[in-house]
Amino acid sequence: MSFAREGLPFVGVLAGAVLVADALNLWWVGTLLLLATLAVASFFRDPERDVPEGDNLVVSPADGKVVAVDAEASSQSLPGEKLQRLSIFMSPANVHVNRIPRSGTVVSVKHTPGKFVAAYRENASVENERNEVAIRDEKGRPIIFVQIAGLLARRIICRLTPGQAVRQGERFGLIMFGSRVDVYMPKSAILRVHIGEHVRAGADILAEFPS
Repeated sequence: MSFAREGLPFVGVLAGAVLVADALNLWWVGTLLLLATLAVASFFRDPERDVPEGDNLVVSPADGKVVAVDAEASSQSLPGEKLQRLSIFMSPANVHVNRIPRSGTVVSVKHTPGKFVAAYRENASVENERNEVAIRDEKGRPIIFVQIAGLLARRIICRLTPGQAVRQGERFGLIMFGSRVDVYMPKSAILRVHIGEHVRAGADILAEFPS
């Protein structure tokens, strides 16, 4: 099991505190710190994934539960585009490393400050702090994915820049301590998941474009 590099300082500090507590014979403090270390390490776990092969696929950018589907959606990144939106809620127990849903070129990356209401609420898409990435695939089709902060999530990490070529399934960032990712895609994409279904980043197929 590998871990996201952003989590290594947190794990290191907690592990050091465990050793200090042990040296001072504070066994109960050490036990609590050990449990905290394991919990944080679990949060930052970054398992390898087998990315599905296929030129017309859109894979999940996040681990979590599909909580909403909107057949008539719009995005500030690409105004005027006819899109559909799928929302994935990430609990603190999920893997939080985010992955590219489809190969293409990054068109824009936009960070918007905002609130920190519970990420599963519908208004979180427009009220919460978020980071919106728009890409276009080799056929010019837009795919937009939005990292949305939540009640516990206070830091969004995105390593993408405009003009960058990206590959489906590769890692691009994470959201710390539970949140949500929205995916916008053309209405021509046929959804392969339903509300209530659990998906894994880079491994499970969200939608497929007609051949």
